[in-house]
Amino acid sequence: MKAAILLTGRLVNATALLAPPLGRRLAYTLFFRPTGRAPVHPREQAVHAAAVRSQLNLDGVPVAAYAWGDGARPVLLVHGWSSRGSRFAGLVTDLLDRGYSPIAFDAPGHGDSGGQSTNLLQYERIIRMLQERHGTFAAIVAHSFGVPCAFHALRVGVRAERLVAVSGPAEFDHLVTEFTRQLRLRPSLAAYLRVRSVRDIGVPDLWERFSSTFEPEALQVPLLIVHDTDDDVVSVDHAQRLHAAYPGSRLEITSGLGHRRILGDPLVVGPVGEFLDAGTTAAKR
Repeated sequence: MKAAILLTGRLVNATALLAPPLGRRLAYTLFFRPTGRAPVHPREQAVHAAAVRSQLNLDGVPVAAYAWGDGARPVLLVHGWSSRGSRFAGLVTDLLDRGYSPIAFDAPGHGDSGGQSTNLLQYERIIRMLQERHGTFAAIVAHSFGVPCAFHALRVGVRAERLVAVSGPAEFDHLVTEFTRQLRLRPSLAAYLRVRSVRDIGVPDLWERFSSTFEPEALQVPLLIVHDTDDDVVSVDHAQRLHAAYPGSRLEITSGLGHRRILGDPLVVGPVGEFLDAGTTAAKR
């Protein structure tokens, strides 16, 4: 996979050198496109198969949605880039045991959903659709790219009693930085991605407004931040900056799990469930 990514980067750089407009368009198209469709892992199959499946319509694009449990105390699970809802299988099992009703989806261009690309505003609209269907979330648990999507959704009116941010970037601009780093793209292409994204999405302060740390006073729910010291996609210092921006938040740092294995590890699943249960206990007092 890494060799293919580097080869793609060389192709984009060469195209940008020989035909700059074409190279810029190619970089921009790739930026909004996930790297293939992640399959359901064998260890996720049983949980994935047990879900009640439905479909949302996002401007004609079919979006796969999944639900478990009896509908009480819904917990929304928001996956990251080039991922899918089934990656939360370990957490789904634990949440069901605790009496929650997990909900997940595959974003456009991901998993079993249609489309080829997606963005934060589409995530927000999907989250709103699921809110209309399931009501106020007992919590939102988000991973990686899903983290700034969850923060933004809560800032603009989505209702949840708690938020768990796993391996998420503090600043939205990290998406450009990491994309260009992985492909080793020319600095001029990174600058183009930033400018054209603002123009096409129509949000002048996009890179600030969509950051997880934007207007922290607007977040009025308890926050758990989970990150691993060996994360090679979003470095652990992002968690430290998130924690500093939200002084009342709880910070859990793990080691040896990296960016992806962290989701299903017992070292994370247990504390996440306990954090959610703490909200239930407080509500009963």
